[in-house]
Amino acid sequence: MSDYVINNTQLVCVAQFVAKTGKRDALVAALAALIPDTRKELGCIRYELNISLDDDNKVAFVEKFVDRAAFDQHCEKEAIQYYFHKVMPELVESHHVEVFNQVIA
Repeated sequence: MSDYVINNTQLVCVAQFVAKTGKRDALVAALAALIPDTRKELGCIRYELNISLDDDNKVAFVEKFVDRAAFDQHCEKEAIQYYFHKVMPELVESHHVEVFNQVIA
């Protein structure tokens, strides 16, 4: 018997962004502006923004939603779409978004 369980319901997302040169503060401000409304979304469990200790230009959201549907609804929000299509091209050098299931030990 294993000592862990995979939570196949809840979804964890790690979204990493590397700011263009000189754009880190503007990127952090743009991302931080998404936090209050997202935390009010039905299905949002966790939504936190972090700055890397190893690379000052790298920031990451760690997000947790009750299920894939709640996450997908989040991604379709006007503010998220605006960020990805209008804001991000001006501020972000590269990005990587990955979704996970939580392992409960």
